[in-house]
Amino acid sequence: MKPGNMQNIMKQAQRMQADMARVQEELKDEHVEVSVGGGVVKVVMSGELVLESVVIDPAAVDPDDVVMLQDLITAAVNEAVRQAQDVASTKMSAVTGGLGIPGLM
Repeated sequence: MKPGNMQNIMKQAQRMQADMARVQEELKDEHVEVSVGGGVVKVVMSGELVLESVVIDPAAVDPDDVVMLQDLITAAVNEAVRQAQDVASTKMSAVTGGLGIPGLM
């Protein structure tokens, strides 16, 4: 490999690393909101996979059916994680050009 080619590869790698750091910063400002059970449970999650809020509509919940409520919360959180990962993956893919780099979202 010629020295000039190696320098170009190193510059591209540094640029990609800077772009990936920028995307990770941008993910802090991304949010997904998921609603399940016809709006009974709503969750908001950040692009960094931090659960920010859980809202339960008390008028739509039977206080004696805790199992149903637990299932709805689980479903909402899991869907929010999936959607937040999709957002992160899409943003990272734009930087990496679709390369599957281990350890990235």
